[in-house]
Amino acid sequence: MKKQDKVKQINVIARAPFKLYFQGTALSLSATNAIGKFDVLPGHADFFSMLEPGEVYIEPVEGEPVVFNVSNGIVTVRSDEVMLFANM
Repeated sequence: MKKQDKVKQINVIARAPFKLYFQGTALSLSATNAIGKFDVLPGHADFFSMLEPGEVYIEPVEGEPVVFNVSNGIVTVRSDEVMLFANM
């Protein structure tokens, strides 16, 4: 059985207007909103937030972490589907 079959995961699409940063399955996504840093993990409640300047960190099921900085953006979470749209 593959690692991704055993572990709960989220499906993530993280993109900017002209760049795709990540598309696939992940264990978590971390970013910053007006309240502070937050994490999205499998089973997260439905969520919508504006992003503040800072680092976005995605921990994929397989491979190296994906890390990039944003000046602002939005993130939505619904049924373990995460969509992040960033401005650089």
